[in-house]
Amino acid sequence: MAIIVTGAAGFIGANLVRGLNDAGETDVIAVDDLTQADKFANLADCEIADYLDRSDFLPRLAAGQFGNVRAILHQGACSDTMETEGRYMMENNYRYSVSILDACEKQKIPLLYASSAAVYGAGPRFLEQRDAEKPLNVYGWSKFLFDQVVRRRKPSTQVVGFRYFNVYGPREAHKGRMASVALHNFGELKKDGRVRLFEGWAGYGNGEQKRDFVSVEDVVKVNLHFLEKGGSGIFNLGTGRAQTFNDVARTVVNTVKGTAEPLEKLVASKLIEYVTFPDALKGKYQSFTQADLTKLRAAGYTADFLTVEEGVARYVRWLLASSP
Repeated sequence: MAIIVTGAAGFIGANLVRGLNDAGETDVIAVDDLTQADKFANLADCEIADYLDRSDFLPRLAAGQFGNVRAILHQGACSDTMETEGRYMMENNYRYSVSILDACEKQKIPLLYASSAAVYGAGPRFLEQRDAEKPLNVYGWSKFLFDQVVRRRKPSTQVVGFRYFNVYGPREAHKGRMASVALHNFGELKKDGRVRLFEGWAGYGNGEQKRDFVSVEDVVKVNLHFLEKGGSGIFNLGTGRAQTFNDVARTVVNTVKGTAEPLEKLVASKLIEYVTFPDALKGKYQSFTQADLTKLRAAGYTADFLTVEEGVARYVRWLLASSP
């Protein structure tokens, strides 16, 4: 039976297709919007059975034209947290997802979908319950509203939502400003010979803002675990461990240069510099995120997650090997 991946040419979608291939699955239907045609490169080393434009997918799914489908891994969305066109965001992220859920319920197709830690806004609690959910932007709200639909319906078929925290890793170059901190740090270091981080703000020191940075390798493992083992619910998908932007930058610089220098020496050498915190981000910025993994662990996922030092170093080595 086919597995359908929406957003298949995107960052997490393409890594899921690759992960499915590595697990022996090649009957994969890839769905995406290739208006940004260069995204095809994310699937160039993957095996798929068919490709569909996102505009063609929904009517065919609603009509049951795919026959027996093993599961839909729904990753397609506008992931730009700074997007201000609310109508576009709601149609693309919320209404499209509801239509997929409608079809999955009717046809008893398991649905694994991408939610986001953006539903929590500035925190400080990152627990999958209503009183912790306070999105700061329309992107986070679009994800929150779909989670609420899933909660109200209590579908009889498998439905799993993953609240991705700060994901980094291969196949994200097309994301531009929304790419991971690790990729931006790598690009700045290669281009300008140094990495820029924000100065301190809202009680945090220079570069000391903390996020739950999670490798896309671990994201794929969790998705495939639930695809294989079953289980429903909405789960945080991070490491459960907040680390600083300084940790990311230090790992990037030391991996590129083959060194193991402490932060203070990298700052003194101007390999890491701090810039003024932008006014436009004040009040809209997550200075701290950390996934509460209680529900994920209770659902049976027991594997360890890569640390920044492990995962970012591995990613940087991949970038170096992939660079012309």
